[in-house]
Amino acid sequence: MTTYDGKKIVITGGSSGIGLATARLFADGGAQVLVTGRTRSTLDAALEQLGDGAVGVCSDAASLKDIKALAGTVRERFGVVDALFVNAGVTESAPFHSTTEEMYDTLFDINTKGPYFTVQALAPLMSKGSGVVLTTSVVNVLGLDTLSVYSASKAALRSMTRTLARELLPHEVRVNAVSPGPIDTGILDRSVPADVAETMKDTYRSTNPMRRLGTSEEVAAAVAYLAFGATFSTGTEFPVDGGASQL
Repeated sequence: MTTYDGKKIVITGGSSGIGLATARLFADGGAQVLVTGRTRSTLDAALEQLGDGAVGVCSDAASLKDIKALAGTVRERFGVVDALFVNAGVTESAPFHSTTEEMYDTLFDINTKGPYFTVQALAPLMSKGSGVVLTTSVVNVLGLDTLSVYSASKAALRSMTRTLARELLPHEVRVNAVSPGPIDTGILDRSVPADVAETMKDTYRSTNPMRRLGTSEEVAAAVAYLAFGATFSTGTEFPVDGGASQL
């Protein structure tokens, strides 16, 4: 089993779902993990799972002030960073004709601007040979109803993966993306009535080539590979979607 003894890892949006599963994988392997989230209570619950080596920082992924403060905290606590998983993001849907400017700005601020400036702020702390992983989405290559803005924000992030990979080559820092498809993170169960959640899951299962939902742990394994194992890969996107974007 791969261990991450002595590795220092930063995960934005690490207090639940895919981010927390990834933090747990690294922490269980002996890494020091710093996770961010917007809610202190959720962060504290995550830290209980991650153990004594973990640090939780309240940080708004869309706030440049918070991002700058995060970089200062990382420098103080870790000094250098061996892997950065830029995972914080939100989703919201609306038909094209009723999409508002507020929704557009919120999605791009959190999903696109935030990751860009997070990498900018933390790149100077990245060690040689380290890896940055961004969370995109399979919707960046699919045309799905009601997701025009969300899809565009993730497509922009896919483009950034390439350009940031090119710009960080001289610093020996790799930049790749993980692209989740239908993953059962628990968010449906928390956000809609149980019967609606199960109906939506049934739809996702029936339309997926592998006829099931993925797990946060399966995405975490891909993130770990991109961060540490994919030493001759940069600028790539790794779909974890049961074949949804490929078949």
